[in-house]
Amino acid sequence: MRRFFYNLGYFIKESGKIIKLNLLSNIFTVIGTGLILFLLGIVIAGTDIGSRLVTMLNEEAEINGYFTKDVTTDKMQSIAEEIGRMDGVRSTRIVGEEEAKQRMEEILGEEASILELFTDNPFEAFVEIRIDVEAMDAVLDSVKDTEGIEYVRDNREVLEKIKDITYALKILGYLMTAAVGITTLIILSHMIRQGIYNNRDQINTLKLLGSPGVFIGFPYVLTGVILTVLGGIIAAAAVVWLINGAYDSMGGTLLFIPLPPRKELIDMMALWLPGISLVLGLFGSLFGLSSIREKS
Repeated sequence: MRRFFYNLGYFIKESGKIIKLNLLSNIFTVIGTGLILFLLGIVIAGTDIGSRLVTMLNEEAEINGYFTKDVTTDKMQSIAEEIGRMDGVRSTRIVGEEEAKQRMEEILGEEASILELFTDNPFEAFVEIRIDVEAMDAVLDSVKDTEGIEYVRDNREVLEKIKDITYALKILGYLMTAAVGITTLIILSHMIRQGIYNNRDQINTLKLLGSPGVFIGFPYVLTGVILTVLGGIIAAAAVVWLINGAYDSMGGTLLFIPLPPRKELIDMMALWLPGISLVLGLFGSLFGLSSIREKS
């Protein structure tokens, strides 16, 4: 470790030489890496917003259980409590006859006057059941088998769409993250290999002098890390600028979706993008460094 710090000045000096040797190419590498990581930042921010949307949709997913004619008010409450203890059920609530009528009036709007034709309230009390979409089928079977429940309105088509949206958002996030990571690794690996090829005579000389592989290769690793971290800082600055502009223009809400707190999102970008760029730079450089074994 002492020897490493003793040679640190040499490593930094050599990294500077490697960068200057192909300055224009390395500038484009920084810009390209920054653009790729900028896209990754947008994906991360979009995934965070998407996860909030998924959570909101899951929390709103519900089914309705209608009671048999002989069920009393007290029995309704006990049935609701029994259903509430089932796996996959978030909460239950009894919706009375009057509330059911009020909901229908809101849905009908101007046409609600048609309900005045009924002398008695035509709506029945039911139990509103909020469920976890992932456990939809099991919950439906359990509720249907519950004593005192005659019919279950499952909204299956809507729930299936919510389930599909949840799955699609997760897969999209994984695919985009993987694509950005692989692209960055390929670019860095190529850049390091090119640098090794351009300096092959110097590398061979150092080998003949007995220099260890770590001593020869570390400047190239340091170069890759420096370039990707610079790209990560540029990407973080661009994403933060975009977030501030978006929040200022939208006022903290996106249609009906509550956005994450601005500071929380900015802090995440400022931490994640340089951190991810550091990891990608390290692995990409090490992968490209394997070329040294092929040079004689």
